[in-house]
Formats: sequence, structure tokens, C-alpha cells
Amino acid sequence: MVAYQNIYDSLADFIAGMDAEKVLAFHAPATLQERVEELIDKKQNDGLSEREAEELVHYYILEHIVRLAKSRTRLRLANHQA
Repeated sequence: MVAYQNIYDSLADFIAGMDAEKVLAFHAPATLQERVEELIDKKQNDGLSEREAEELVHYYILEHIVRLAKSRTRLRLANHQA
């Protein structure tokens, strides 16, 4: 898992180096958010197929990367203003 973490960190740093306003304003499209909510609901109530479980894991990973990028963008902005 450590190798993956390094990849995630590298990608988050890359994204954080982009236009700060765009990074902070980024949100997944409503259709994607609905799909994630559908999968979470199904997981809690009916259970997921292997394919659906894998899909949900990918969404979680992408969400993690975006959160890292936004956090790092905020940190860069704070450091730049200091």
C-alpha cells in the first residue's frame, strides 16, 4: 500500500499546483455523486457485487486524492499569504 500512497501523494501535489481557485471549486458531477450514494446505499442494504465493490473503492480513492489536493492547495495559499 505504501507505493500506492506515494502515487496518490504525487498526484495530489500535481493537482494542488494547478490554479487554486479551480482546484478548490472542483466537485464531482451530480450524476457521479448520485452513483456513489446509490452504491453506498446498496452496500448497506443489499450488498454489492464484486464489480460494484471495486467501483466504490475507486471512487473512494479518487475522493481521497481530491481531498489531499484541496488541503494542499489551501496550505499553499496560507503559506503564500503569510
